Amino acid sequence: MSAATTTDAGTAGPGSAGPLQVRTARGFREKHGRRATVWAWRAGLLVALVAVWQVLSGPVLDPQYVSSPQGIWERLAGWIADGTLWTNTWITIQEIVLGFLLGAGAGAVLAYLIAPIRVVWTILDPYVMALYAIPKVALAPLFIVWFGIGTDMKVLLAAVSVFFLVFINTAAGVHQVDSALVDAVRLMNGSRRDVALKVVLPASMTGLLTGLRVSIPYALIGAVIGELVASNRGLGFLISDSSAKFDTDGVFATLLVLSVIAMVLNGLVGLIDARTSRWKPLDT
Repeated sequence: MSAATTTDAGTAGPGSAGPLQVRTARGFREKHGRRATVWAWRAGLLVALVAVWQVLSGPVLDPQYVSSPQGIWERLAGWIADGTLWTNTWITIQEIVLGFLLGAGAGAVLAYLIAPIRVVWTILDPYVMALYAIPKVALAPLFIVWFGIGTDMKVLLAAVSVFFLVFINTAAGVHQVDSALVDAVRLMNGSRRDVALKVVLPASMTGLLTGLRVSIPYALIGAVIGELVASNRGLGFLISDSSAKFDTDGVFATLLVLSVIAMVLNGLVGLIDARTSRWKPLDT
């Protein structure tokens, strides 16, 4: 038998896919097939819930108290037409994003500076947990006295709400870094910078990203609480104003917009997670 007609089991001829490529392509198709199925079920569930809500609104449920999908849509359409929705949504988005960036940045930086020093962390730990336990809504009146009722107060309230979640989760990630990896870098004459950037930072990224993902709703809550307490603009103001007028359509419409904002921000953090976690093994 000539060498030209002999094919090794682990090799592939020109123009043909090898076993590894076939398995990779099959896994890719299965993964995206599962994802499409999940999204289809999510969409179907949402449509079913909205349909049931609309059917029950009136005969069974009083729209004055629980609104209805049609009423919510009409309120959103009216606010879009007169610019109310865009103006107030943009104000709240600015407060959420600025508060999230400020709180997350400060929490992550301080965690990477303090958590590796066990003695300092042990001393500060009870104080951090005590401050974290304070209800952030209780800080709103104090922040009004310090910073007034402008945008700064809402941004800082959102930042404080985010700070502790990112700080604690990032510190937990730092503490879970494998000490054997740190020792290996030091044995290779690695500097503290090498240990921090090549071991601690990537190994603790899961804790940081968990903190970012968990803190997104709290940034939103902090900003909206500030608007509810003292504001004449923003989505929190729309909720307060609609509630004062017994306009449940307006309240539900605003809650819907806030939910969409939270989903978008959570999706952005998910993209960051996907790009920074390429080194992890693929799910099988």
